[in-house]
Amino acid sequence: MSADAAPESGTARIAVDLLGGDHAPAVVVDGALRACQADPALQLLLVGPVEASDAVLGALDPADRARVHTLPAGLRGPDNPEPDVNRVESGVRAAVLAVAQGHADAVVSAGNTGATVSSSALGLGRWPGVRRPALAAVLPTAAGRLILLDVGACVDPDEKTLAVHARLGAAYASVVHDLAAPRVGLLTIGTERGKGDRLRRVAPGVLAALDLPAGARYAGLVEGDDVVTGVRADVVVTDGFTGNVLLKGLETAYALVRPPSTGEMPPRAAILLGVGGTVVVCHGAATGDDVADGIALAAALHRRAAVPAIADLIQPQAAAQENPRGGS
Repeated sequence: MSADAAPESGTARIAVDLLGGDHAPAVVVDGALRACQADPALQLLLVGPVEASDAVLGALDPADRARVHTLPAGLRGPDNPEPDVNRVESGVRAAVLAVAQGHADAVVSAGNTGATVSSSALGLGRWPGVRRPALAAVLPTAAGRLILLDVGACVDPDEKTLAVHARLGAAYASVVHDLAAPRVGLLTIGTERGKGDRLRRVAPGVLAALDLPAGARYAGLVEGDDVVTGVRADVVVTDGFTGNVLLKGLETAYALVRPPSTGEMPPRAAILLGVGGTVVVCHGAATGDDVADGIALAAALHRRAAVPAIADLIQPQAAAQENPRGGS
């Protein structure tokens, strides 16, 4: 299942959090409209203020309006005219609940990452063996594409969490990028043995001993330049703090030095791995194009049944981790 293959057909119902993002709801409305116009098989559930949903409906051709539905959430009141944290978080919670109840196939939000992760974990449940889900982003490299995780969901993992994230990343690379035997690297500041902080000194031994899914193997320590070249690893594991800083820096650099004609850039969005549903997180500073790309990514992942396939790949390792002696 190649990420470069033509999009598969079929209806995809995407719940869009209209309240998420630095410039919501205007930017999210713009992105939702772009996505709907680009994909005739797309159905949207717009979660948020009714007036924002009406803006999308009013801009669509009458024949397309039946593909857009609204779910009021986080509404302003006479005593609450401005956005606040509780109102914004209620939007993403309602969007996640729509997926949990079968009213949507995936959720897209550019809102607060912590709120999205916690709402998804509570509303959709976590996979066995996954205590802390991970956000995985796709980056272009000189050799192709690379999966970087975590990029913001878990800023202070231990070595066991990194091991779980390595499994998640390897399974994602196999299912979505059709990679045979993905190479998994650990991001650090130097490849010399014992270099780095405590986590980077302890984690290599744990990762080297892993039984990774999809024939993946641990390829050792990698540095920042290896993320750009893609020569040494297909999946790079790190903590969410470092991953988020690296992701934002690289994306800005790519946007500044790469003209659009050099090729299609991966979407500026990340998938939340380890929860029981398809959840795509866009940047808080997302543009309308970024939101549209996030919606398209969510639709593609649903149509390919990517999340269930990834879950199936990591189940044997999860079972072994929870029950290492084979007992009850």
